[in-house]
Amino acid sequence: MVAGIDDIAIYIPRLYIDAADFAKARGLDPVKLQKGLGVSQMAIVDANQDPACLAANACLRIMQKNKLSPEDIGRLYVSTESAFDESKAMNSYVVGMLEQVYGQGAFEHCGGVETKFACVSGSYALYDNTNWIRAGEAEGKHALVVVSDIAKYDMGSSGEMTQGAGAVVMLLNDNPRLLAFDPKVTATSIKDEYDFYRPFGKETPIVHGQYSNLLYMIQVRKALESYKKKVIASGLIKIEPGETILDHMDYINMHLPYSNMGKKALAYLVRHEWRQLPRWKRILQEIGVEEPRPKDPRGTIESVLGDEEFMAKDHEFTKLFTKTREYQEVYESKLSSSLIASSMIGNLYTASLYLGFRSSLEYEFQKGIELEAKRVGFGSYGSGSSAMVFSGVIQPEYKEIVKDMNLEAEIGDRRKLTWEEYEELHENKLLPEESMVHSKKEFVLVNVNTDRESRGERRYIFNE
Repeated sequence: MVAGIDDIAIYIPRLYIDAADFAKARGLDPVKLQKGLGVSQMAIVDANQDPACLAANACLRIMQKNKLSPEDIGRLYVSTESAFDESKAMNSYVVGMLEQVYGQGAFEHCGGVETKFACVSGSYALYDNTNWIRAGEAEGKHALVVVSDIAKYDMGSSGEMTQGAGAVVMLLNDNPRLLAFDPKVTATSIKDEYDFYRPFGKETPIVHGQYSNLLYMIQVRKALESYKKKVIASGLIKIEPGETILDHMDYINMHLPYSNMGKKALAYLVRHEWRQLPRWKRILQEIGVEEPRPKDPRGTIESVLGDEEFMAKDHEFTKLFTKTREYQEVYESKLSSSLIASSMIGNLYTASLYLGFRSSLEYEFQKGIELEAKRVGFGSYGSGSSAMVFSGVIQPEYKEIVKDMNLEAEIGDRRKLTWEEYEELHENKLLPEESMVHSKKEFVLVNVNTDRESRGERRYIFNE
């Protein structure tokens, strides 16, 4: 049975901090943020927003747009690494908010859980619900998979320049207008790691940035190797001599902790895939230097990162490689459009991969490119750590969805924060009723008395 994404919607907070203002306040070179990381603005949640109401607002948008009733929805999953409850699942909060609009008990038939595996958890939720549909369990109903996060880092930390917030929701069914997933080829790689984690009771994560970036690329590469074996065994794709699996992906979407990380990850995968092909000799001649090799042949992450001479040479080699005509053709045709939204919004953790997919659809369509039957590859990564590689094919009816996509209109009028306002929000100095933007027709968090009976509860209202 066919299963895939029928529609996709986003909800992004309208407050943001400008990268140039951030750089000035932190004494950084703005070029490091805007060109080095690909960050121009970072979306920041208001005092009356949290990941649950971001998710609910995204769900409401997609249901209203498609004129769906609660009876049309069979499952509602929320994937996040911004959870605020050790027991109560975030999807139950979302159901409670939606029932303020659709009526008490309207979603009581709707199954679902909150999934957690850092940024890859949304991909696992997507896979689970796709297989629920393929198994015939959906019986004509849709699934909603929401990825919602607030990427927040300690003040003054290196991660602070890669913050962001927002939610993306995908409507899944057995007759998708947007993208049908390729069956039986989804591949995973998993390993116990401490590259990025957030202990209980801590609002911000502990990050080993360079280690995590390299682990991300290695894990996705391993998943890609498994994916390649599956597509060959299934007959889905036939790879001819001199070709690579990446040649058979018209578009590639990568996990984006910041926009330019996608470019680095693509370069890593392309180098790995091209290294054994005849074209590699031509590329090395164009670059003019041999590809560097680490001193330790084991190639462990620790040995690679400890080899400072290799790391410096490899960094320079990558810069030269990404300037070659061959790489630029791959980058511009397969990846570049997926990075635009990320540069405007920032890191969305679980939602970053799918914001990239949404971005790619809109901006490739604007170029006048025919998207039907194009294969989209996804490279998903979550710290801790796991990667997933999977793919799907854009469907004939895609224009029904893509023609109306307008990222700036969907975000709405944005308000740039002053540095003082940003610090107040970051340090949680404002109560929900002191929010800076007063929105209508949206779910917001409201203050709850901290007496013994209501301690720890969260309350939401739908602003009329």
